[in-house]
Amino acid sequence: MGERTIVTGVIGADVHAVGNKILAFALREAGFKVVNLGVMVSQEEYIEAAIETNADVILVSSLYGHGEIDCHGLRQKCDEAGLKEIPLLAGGNLVVGKQNFEDVEKRFLAMGFTRVYPPGTTVETCIEDLKELFQSE
Repeated sequence: MGERTIVTGVIGADVHAVGNKILAFALREAGFKVVNLGVMVSQEEYIEAAIETNADVILVSSLYGHGEIDCHGLRQKCDEAGLKEIPLLAGGNLVVGKQNFEDVEKRFLAMGFTRVYPPGTTVETCIEDLKELFQSE
């Protein structure tokens, strides 16, 4: 399979760093090359990093509830930048308030995301999905 590169970080004005560090560590332990952009990452920074590192996936975290707003338009920007095929994954507390996750997931899938994770998803779930994505290539 070779080493796969994942660009990750916390999007928007979010400063929640702990979960991001745990995720990056777990992904590295699972054998992925991780480019962790840290917190308060713009869409453009994800895209630039993905292009520079020839990344296989962009994994967006958001914990402060504005992920849906912050992620809007990312797929289009990726497509315009030549990253048409790159899988986009998002997880964390992506919306404000208690919303039905199925509805949230539908909205993210409609925005062009490949996988969307509810709050409390284990890193193992994400790693399994990544392996599955790469096997289907």
